[in-house]
This record gives sequence, C-alpha cells and structure tokens, in this order.
Amino acid sequence: MPDTLRYATIMLAAGIGIPILAALNAQLGARIGSPPVAAVVLFCVALSGAVVVMFLTQGPSAIARLPEQPRHLFLAGLFVAFYVLSVTFVAPHFGVGNAVFFVLLGQMISAAAIDQFGLFGAALRPITLLRGAGIGFMGIGLFLIQRG
Repeated sequence: MPDTLRYATIMLAAGIGIPILAALNAQLGARIGSPPVAAVVLFCVALSGAVVVMFLTQGPSAIARLPEQPRHLFLAGLFVAFYVLSVTFVAPHFGVGNAVFFVLLGQMISAAAIDQFGLFGAALRPITLLRGAGIGFMGIGLFLIQRG
C-alpha cells in the first residue's frame, strides 16, 4: 500500500473515531454525573493503550530524550484535555453532530493557518486560490450536513 493511501486510511479511521469518542464519553459523563471524571477515565484508558503500543513498537527508550525538548511542545496535552473536557460537557446539551461540526470547522481554520505559515515546524503549504476554495467548500459542506 503506498504511503499516501496508508496515511489517508489511518487519518480517516481517526476522523471516524472522533465523533464516536465524543458520543461515548459524553454519555459516560452524563450517566455518572461528572464530565471531568469521564475525561479522567478516558485519559487513563488512552494512556494504557499508548503504553502498550509503545512497548510493542520501540520500547520506552525515547522517554530519556523528553527533558531536552522545548517545553511548549508539551502544550499539546492541554489541547487534548480541552477537547475531551469540552466535548464531554457540551455534546449532551448541544448534540454530538453540532459539537463535532464546530470542531471540524476549527480544525480546518487552524490547519490552514498552520500550513500557510509553516507553524510548529509543519511543511509550508500556502493557501492558493484552489486550496482556499476547497477549504471553503468543505466548510459549506459541513454547514449543509448540519442543516439537513
């Protein structure tokens, strides 16, 4: 399987998982009456899964290189926590579809800015007229999906 197809398949599966994650964790938070506790459970399960994958692939050797990394790179964990906590709080009241719609819209805006300016070491991919139109059509498509 060519790399592009493999990467696209992995990211498609990740995208499919986001609304499922949102629905499951929102339901857990609502059932136990505590979205923060549901988020803690989610992170414990996620940590366990990541540890298993780490040991199955390369082991813990890379952990030794963590102290020499720029501190701002660790903020990614706060963004994940914010996403999980916000969707766990909001989805039961706003709907999973609406919550994920705005997440996707935010992802498109953020991803376009990151690519446009090559932020955080990302490859520089300027927003051309064609790319801008594609992003706009994706936004319109997301809007139409939510309206229907």
